[in-house]
Amino acid sequence: MINQSKKPLFDALLKYGLNDEKLSFDVPGHKRGQGISSEFKDLVGEEIFKIDINSLKPLDMLSHPTGVIKEAEDLYAQLYNCDRAYFLVNGSTSGIQNMILSAVKPNEKIIIPRNIHKSAINALVFSGAIPIYINPTIDLETGISEGLKTSDIINTINQNKDVKAILLLNPTYFGHTQNLKEVIEHCHKLDIKVIVDESHGAHFPYSDKFPDSAMKYGADMATTSVHKTAGALTQASVLLHNEKRISHSTVRSVINLAQTSSASYLLLSSLDIARYHFYKHKDEITENIISLTNYLRSEIDKLPNISYINPLLNNDSVTNYDPSKLVLNTKKLGITGFELYDLLRDKYNIQVELGETNVVLVIISIGDDLNKVNKLLEALTDISNKYSTTKKYKIHIPTFIPKMVYTPREAFFMEKEIVDLLDSENKIAGKSIMIYPPGIPLVNPGELISKEVIEYYLFLNKQGNVTLGSDEVKSSILVSVIKE
Repeated sequence: MINQSKKPLFDALLKYGLNDEKLSFDVPGHKRGQGISSEFKDLVGEEIFKIDINSLKPLDMLSHPTGVIKEAEDLYAQLYNCDRAYFLVNGSTSGIQNMILSAVKPNEKIIIPRNIHKSAINALVFSGAIPIYINPTIDLETGISEGLKTSDIINTINQNKDVKAILLLNPTYFGHTQNLKEVIEHCHKLDIKVIVDESHGAHFPYSDKFPDSAMKYGADMATTSVHKTAGALTQASVLLHNEKRISHSTVRSVINLAQTSSASYLLLSSLDIARYHFYKHKDEITENIISLTNYLRSEIDKLPNISYINPLLNNDSVTNYDPSKLVLNTKKLGITGFELYDLLRDKYNIQVELGETNVVLVIISIGDDLNKVNKLLEALTDISNKYSTTKKYKIHIPTFIPKMVYTPREAFFMEKEIVDLLDSENKIAGKSIMIYPPGIPLVNPGELISKEVIEYYLFLNKQGNVTLGSDEVKSSILVSVIKE
């Protein structure tokens, strides 16, 4: 048993970096902060620059760790009960791409949920793998995506006997988890690799009051964003790995293809200290998260025009729900989730995670307290008293999967042209078109742009969302398509 009370990388960094007798004639060029502007130092202090250090023997090397980085990674592997863990400094975007590149070769098939992050589609461009999409179940009240039905997964495998891997979400952006145990067991019997986007589940292994991590059931790989829910700095993530079906040498080679050779020790050490801190205080942190979300729910129950989603557990596409996620339903307010998202930010100085057509997503995590939650409640109470409607309006629930004409890799390298979105029907997308956040594509490179895609895009665009894969010029929306 590895001692989870250790923080080997963090301690080694402080020992080396805070030694004021050392003279630096290497990089980084700011030389322990002496070359940093006073404005920056006044903002963040001087000590942080002393631990902004390049790879050195006493501090190990991320691309081939054998010392304190390896010790810190092993602590994560022990926490998640898996064979290996790898620190990442480009977020779970790189983790998802590393998993796909490790699991499938060019022209091999991989099953992917349609509500997957854009990083998976980009990985298909790199790998040349062929995606087989499955639509998740949809909450008909709000239009939000849930998990995949086990029966849909089994049917898709039966229709694609040569599939090599499957990518799952645990949890979804909105906190749903699916029947991981049954799916992983079924796939492994057929020697299908199971890789999991666990970006929003970094807090799962610390308490049985949270859903299970995919690694508990023997997933081949998972990536988790420790910066999202477990207290590390932004971009700091961990890739988790069981070696039976994918070798360590394969994973290490893939990671080193694109990961920087000048990894930030601020990010790396934040992974080490975040694990140490969460584990040391896991009972207190867990209780705080759950008690705050329960309190929020009980107070929202008293409001006239705002409610929250209670997921219907079905032991299939929704087997559990992350209690740190609170999804607010905006239908009775008479405004969309996009509008509530903007209203909370612009008028009340409250930033929530996400707004969609009918919902807003609130995340309660390691950094929240009762004072902050009460300020959110004050804002929601005020909004609930000012906005209301009895109007019934059509819920936009996109259930289409666009037809794939070319693989994402094929489309990426084809010649393209720019056309008006309104003239793009039945043309083939040259780039992904999506709303961000969450960064889930409406159409991927190589897919046919249908009337449904255009109409849904225009609806989302009208709400003032950030759109990726398009450009607005005067009154036109321009998109990239494959040149005919």
